[in-house]
Formats: sequence, structure tokens, C-alpha cells
Amino acid sequence: MEKYNPQAIESKWQHYWQEQQTFAVREEAGREKFYLLVMFPYPSGRIHMGHVRNYAIGDLIARYQRMKGLNVLHPMGWDAFGMPAENAAIKGGLHPRQWTYDNIDAMRGELKSMGLSYDWQREFATCDPVYAHWEQSLFLKLYEKGLVYRKLSLVNWDPVDQTVLANEQVIDGRGWRSGALVERRELSQWFLRITAYADELLEDLSRLDGWPETVRTMQENWIGRSHGVSFSFDIEGREEKLQVYTTRPDTIMGVTFCSIAPEHPLAQELASRDEKAQAFIRECQQAGTSEESLERMEKKGYFTGLHAIHPLNGLKVPIFIANFVLMNYGSGAVMAVPAHDQRDFEFAKKYDLPIRVVIQPAGQTLDPATMSEAYVGAGILVHSGQFDGLDNHTAKSKVAETFEAKGIGQATVNYRLRDWGISRQRYWGNPIPVIHCPSCGVVAVPEKNLPVPLPDDVVLTGSGNPLERHPTWKQATCPGCGGAAARETDTMDTFMESSWYFLRYCCPDVQNAALDRQRVDYWMPVDQYVGGIEHAVLHLLYARFFHKALRDVGQVSCDEPFTRLLTQGMVRKDTHQCPQHGWRYPNETTTNADGLLVCVQCGSPIVVGRNEKMSKSKHNVVDPNQLIAEYGADTARLFMLFAAPPAQDLEWSDSGVDGAWRFLNRVWRQVSEISERTQGVAAATTMPEESGLRRLRGKLHRTIAKVTSDFDRQQYNTGVAAVMELVNETSQTLSQSTPLTGEALAILREVAENMVLLLAPYTPHISEELWQKLGNQTSLSQHPWPQAAEEALVLDEITVVIQINGKLRGRLQLPAGLSSSDLEKHALADEKIQSLLVGQTVRKVVVVPGKLVNIVAS
Repeated sequence: MEKYNPQAIESKWQHYWQEQQTFAVREEAGREKFYLLVMFPYPSGRIHMGHVRNYAIGDLIARYQRMKGLNVLHPMGWDAFGMPAENAAIKGGLHPRQWTYDNIDAMRGELKSMGLSYDWQREFATCDPVYAHWEQSLFLKLYEKGLVYRKLSLVNWDPVDQTVLANEQVIDGRGWRSGALVERRELSQWFLRITAYADELLEDLSRLDGWPETVRTMQENWIGRSHGVSFSFDIEGREEKLQVYTTRPDTIMGVTFCSIAPEHPLAQELASRDEKAQAFIRECQQAGTSEESLERMEKKGYFTGLHAIHPLNGLKVPIFIANFVLMNYGSGAVMAVPAHDQRDFEFAKKYDLPIRVVIQPAGQTLDPATMSEAYVGAGILVHSGQFDGLDNHTAKSKVAETFEAKGIGQATVNYRLRDWGISRQRYWGNPIPVIHCPSCGVVAVPEKNLPVPLPDDVVLTGSGNPLERHPTWKQATCPGCGGAAARETDTMDTFMESSWYFLRYCCPDVQNAALDRQRVDYWMPVDQYVGGIEHAVLHLLYARFFHKALRDVGQVSCDEPFTRLLTQGMVRKDTHQCPQHGWRYPNETTTNADGLLVCVQCGSPIVVGRNEKMSKSKHNVVDPNQLIAEYGADTARLFMLFAAPPAQDLEWSDSGVDGAWRFLNRVWRQVSEISERTQGVAAATTMPEESGLRRLRGKLHRTIAKVTSDFDRQQYNTGVAAVMELVNETSQTLSQSTPLTGEALAILREVAENMVLLLAPYTPHISEELWQKLGNQTSLSQHPWPQAAEEALVLDEITVVIQINGKLRGRLQLPAGLSSSDLEKHALADEKIQSLLVGQTVRKVVVVPGKLVNIVAS
């Protein structure tokens, strides 16, 4: 028998698919479509196992839906702008454009080696001039709509990447790419008005029932709609008032101080005449603007010398400049209630400020002198005058009513969400298409002059904005008055590119517009989106907003871009760390005479980290290219799809890869043997009479039903397990000593053909080859998915597990439909069971109909 040779087979079929354009699609009116999209990669140069898993899952879904008869769009491209290209250019002297396209060429080859069923005719990179052109055009449409504006703003400044970061890009106080501690700066920035869509973004989450609940909750929390009260404090000796917003009006009588942002006008006024205040404000500017960075830092303040007058009891409370208050949030001032807010509690303890309890939990009495932390739960109001005795939920509305009646405040809805700052001070990004004119102000670049290209002759040093330093690029003529003007030197946040790429895939060849509305309306929304949960409040929220904004400027029709979302788990593998030499690859460790795992180099015991995220720095990565070269892409795909459900983390196992390889070899031998023995035999279409053959055909069609159900439930690993069981059952028929009848050969033919079809989405290369071996002349990529025959699903026999005192002691093949009493009789009559019960008395028999008999004996 011909040996399974994955390298030859995979090369053959990849060439065939490319030559035949097997996966190229176009719009077909009246035919149901299915848009499958996996988040496109950044072209870093090499794919990793996370890519392999991600794209294998996506390809599995695309191939299945194609076989179900749907018109499947499955595109691929490259998220190609960003700092890594600049960093590589600085390090290696290669222009970012060349570095990017070289990496794309390398990674495209790697993806093709996986046998992924992409429509490669739709491929593009977001740094392509055509894509950049139409993104600039869309920017101007939103600008005309009033959804883009520029203002001075406090920003998160990444001192390593020398660029601005959105709050969502600050993780634990550090830049999401560089890992550097961010700083707070005030710069003129461009913003997209995402807050104008806050309510719609929040309310439409309820329509996304095909999304994981965790992602919807994360977006809901990030948008952060809150109901509170806006009101003002008088300031002793001054005419202006201190405006604040609070979501806890029930704690109003517990206010013992107020805090203002370092950028608040009162703070700036004080700094102009107080050097210590000025120094404190400079220190505050070393911190970022995200909530995470503020929560982690030590709480510090500076007393302004001013006092606010409590609007209800008239008490004076000190006003502090605080490092944890942001000018961008609300009015830049907050009331402080240390007894019922942990941040205020820490601040009050540090500066010996009063702590006044105004909410007591049921059955307890809080004493400020003994409290170790703020009480933030529910309770009854105390020390609150007219509000005493109210539960705190009722008190919120009562306080709001009181403020409104007195004319000093009003109920207000606020949001945690802030407008999306898109200005980035870097070269390798899409230029913002505006011009700054001394006479006309900010002027949009006319559509006819787009795109604004990047200059090639830049000097990249790693510091500052190369476009700002360029000697000629920023020089421009004002489109309005014709006078000398300057280009905007900021480029767009790279999340702009990923906020509409899925739309461009619908019509990548259109030259005279960003989008072809008719073609976009055919394909959109994306039916299944696949990607990591780490994008829950970055890419996914921005893309939802941008899509809605494009809808409102007439570019798209649907409200949401992604109907279903699958967030795949990470790939994990053990790590090995030597105390002397750091992270070790597995081949840099060995087992010593005492059975301990030690470092090959120094003999020190190895510390093993179990199932950690794959990382080059920790030396626990597996090279996909080496894996594919050794085992083939089908083995890599099968292992990734079988080892864990797609939404769960996958634990790497070398033995698991070997197991997938052995299984494919077994399938190869089994189908090849059936092919040789069934030459000229047609596949069975009806149930046979012989019981063994009835059992095999029934197993086949239950497997078809099982795998189909697993696909629809996105439990792809159990689908593989079902096919493995079918292979085992088929082996029993093939290995019987008596000659196979014509009826048996017809059943085996039917099993082989359907087995190959069931495996096709998982392992497309070997499936195509075996399909051809079975005498088929066409590719199975477009072949209909197998259908389970209803009559074959009816069980003639069932396998009943027999237990004694809960332990497995045997299995019986029995007619289906037996009563519980009949199952009990068969179990007790079995010779093996009788021998095991010698000397024991049966006390009780528990029957689970159709499944199990448990005999309780002593």
C-alpha cells in the first residue's frame, strides 16, 4: 500500500486550489452567503502557534459552511502600520515599508502552507496606498459630519514609543506595545466622537446574542453608563463655584474634603504663585491618564489653602490638588467621602482628614476610628439630617430631588467612555489629511488631492515624530486661500485601519470609492468573527463605533458589523527555568541519576512552570514551520482542533501531535484498503439485514449527526473524537476473517466516502487525496456535507454498562427498547457477572434505562 506522504500531498493540493481559484467568490443574488473572518495579523515576520490555532479554527468553519452550500467569503490581509516597523528600521536600517512587505511575503507563504481556504484575490495590506487613500477619505466624511474634532487634551504619553496612547492601550499603567510606564501630557489631539454613540453601543449589546457574555460585559463596563447628580460647592472667599459630579449622592453628608485635578484652573492659579504646588503638579504629570494607572499609584495631594462650603450643612471642607483626579473626567473635581470610598479613605488616612460614617450596614455599627477600609456596600443613612433612616438606594433619588428643588444641582447621566484619541506621533501610520493655515485655520485636504502619501526619505531615530522633523514634507499650500501652510504631522492610530478592513474585503478591487455599497450590503454583516478576547474593548468596540458612524454617512446599511464572535483560547506550554542560565529550551534540560530535571549546562535543578502562555522570551514556543515540515499541515491542524474546545486554552502536548499523526496514518491505510477492495462497488443507500453491518451503518450515520451537531455548537474537538470511534468500528469489520459480502463492501464504501467528507474541514489535504483515491474526479471542497439517514439513526442494539457496587464490570449488547426489568434480568444472567457475584448477596439493582445497570451486593 502507498505510504502516507503529507509533504507531497499537501503541495499537490495547495497548487491545485491556487490554480483553480477554488475559494474565489463573488456576489450571487438569491444565494445565501456566509462571511467568515479571522482577525488579520500584524506582519511581524513569522507565524506562531497562536496563529495556527486561530486560522485553523476559522478555516474549519469556512470549509464546513462551504460544504453546506453557502456562498462563503473567507479573506485574508495584513494590519500593516505600527511602531514595530519603525523600531525594526532603526535597529536594522531597513525602511519600514520594505520590512513590512518582506514580512508579508514570508508570512503569506507560511499561511499558504497550512492549506487555508482564503480568497487570496482579496488580499491587501492596510499600508497599501489605495487602502490609505480611502481611509483618509472616510476620515474626511466623518469630519464633515462633525464626528472628528481637535482639542488640547491630557494624553497618555509612551516615552519609549514616543507617541500618544488611548486609555484602552494602557495596561496596568504601561504602554500596550512597549511596556513602558506612561506619562501625562497636554497636547493638541484629534478625536473621534465615540461618546455620541455611547447609548447605542450599550443598548445594541443586547442584540449580540452570538457574542460571548464576557465580551459583552467588558464592553458594557467600559462604556460605563452611570446615573448621578451634578452640583456645585461655593468656595469660601471667592465668586466661582466648584462643580462636581457624583454617582453616590446618598453619601453627600459624609463629604470631608474635595479633590481637584492638577490641571484644574484653581490648581493652575495656585501653581503660578506657589513653587511647591508647581512642583507637585509636575510630579503628577509623570503619571498616565488611564484609570488603571491612577488606581495603582500612591495617592498624593497638596492643600490649596481653599475651602469649599457644603451645599446642605454649610460646613467648610478643604480643597486638595490630588494626583488621582483627571481633568478629562467630568469637571476635574470630585467630592471626597473617605468612609465610603476606598481611594478617599486612603487619602484621608495619609493626610489625617476626618472620616464621617453616613451609611451603616444592617446589624452593624461602623466606627471611623477602627475602620481598616471604606464601607462601600448598602445600608441605612445616619448622621445625614433629613435623610436619616432611608436606605441608601432611596436616598440617592431623595438627595437628587432636594438638589433640584434648591436649584443647586440636577440628576445627570454620565459615561466612563471617553472620545477616541487617534493622533499618534510616528511615521509609519496613515497621515491625517488636514492642513493648518495661519489665515484659514484647520482645512481639510480636498478629496481630489488624496491620498496624502508618506515621504520615503525620513530619518528614524526612535525619538519624536519623524514627520515633524522632515525638511519639506509638511510644507503645503492652503486649499482655501492659496497661502503657505503646514500639513498635520500626526498619523492615525492603527486601530483606525482595523475598524473598517472587513468592509473593504467586500470590494477590494473598487477604485473610485472606499466601498461599493451594493456589494458591501450583500456580504455584511460578518456572520462569524474569530479572534482573541484581548481585543474586547480595543478593536471590537472601535469597530462597532466606526461601523455605526459609516452607516450614518451613507457607507453601509447594517447596524452591527459582527453577528457572531468566537474568542479562541491561548496556546500554553510548560516552561523550564534554570537559576543560573535563565529560560531553557526542553533540549537544554536532562534528567539526572536521581530523576531530577536539571540544566544540561550547569546541572542546576530546573523550575518547571506548568502550561504558561507561549512566549519567545520564555523559550517555550514551538515553530509551526518545523512542525509542518515534519508532520504536515493536516497533523498540525488536527491536533489544534482536537486538543481542546476552541474557546478554551490549549495545553501543548508533543504526544498529542504524535497521536494526531498516527490517527491520520490509520485513516490513510483504512480508506486506501476500502478503496482497493470496493473498486466498482457503489456506496450503500439502505439498511442491510445482517446485524453487524446494521450496527456499522448506524454508527456512520450517528457520527454524521454528531459531527454536524458539534459543528453547529462549535465543539469541534468532540467531532474528531466521534470520527475516531467510527474508524475503530470500521476496523472491526475490515479485520473479520470471513470474506466480505457485496452488501458489506457497499457499507464500507459508504463509510469511507463519508468519513473523508467529515474530516475534510479539519484535514483538507489528506481528505482531497483520499477522495480522489475513492475514484472521484472533482475536488470535495464544494461537495455537499453528508446528511444522516433517519432510518439509520434508529438503534437496533444498545451497549449497556454493567457495574457492581459502582465499578465497571462489563458491557452487554442488547436489543434497543428493553424495559428496566428486562435490563436487570440480562445483567444478572450474564455469566461473567454471575461469577463475580459468587458468595455475595444482591441487595439492590439500579437501572438507568438504555445506559447502565448497577448491582449493589455484599
